Amino acid sequence: MNSQKLIATLALVFVSSTPAFADVTREQVKSELAEAVRSGDMVYGVSGRKLNEISPAQYPARNAQPSLSREQVKAELAEAVRTGDIVYGVSGRKLNEISPAQYPARKAQSSLSREQVKAELAEAIRTGDVVHGVSGQKLNEIFPGQYPARNAQSSLTREQKKAKLGEAAPDRT
Repeated sequence: MNSQKLIATLALVFVSSTPAFADVTREQVKSELAEAVRSGDMVYGVSGRKLNEISPAQYPARNAQPSLSREQVKAELAEAVRTGDIVYGVSGRKLNEISPAQYPARKAQSSLSREQVKAELAEAIRTGDVVHGVSGQKLNEIFPGQYPARNAQSSLTREQKKAKLGEAAPDRT
């Protein structure tokens, strides 16, 4: 008796959640409800969890649709083997991390242009924002009188400097 009330309530909720002007026939609604009941794809109680989440053994497993073809997976595996991008053992480390000399080096990609990096370096040298030797101290900390005073309120973040340099860079198009 309770299961019939539950199904009727869920059917009412399902039908009322679709717009009145939708082109859904009664038979389509009945078939969708029957599929939801069969697969457990229905919310149970106030928890918000679906029946197939609460007791997955009582419902058929969902078929996961592969997003890649077999050839694509084989190509990705071959590339991972070639570059050593495969986890080895239980350590969680990749082969190219364990033996980097046996695999091609990864190419680092910079988000800054060469001109932007040069401008950022020139600014760092001008302000003494460069580390000196092995001490780890910056030049403007060691020799504060030789560099312009830093105004903490007007100092720009790295992102702001990038944006400023990007605006100042000439357009080459």
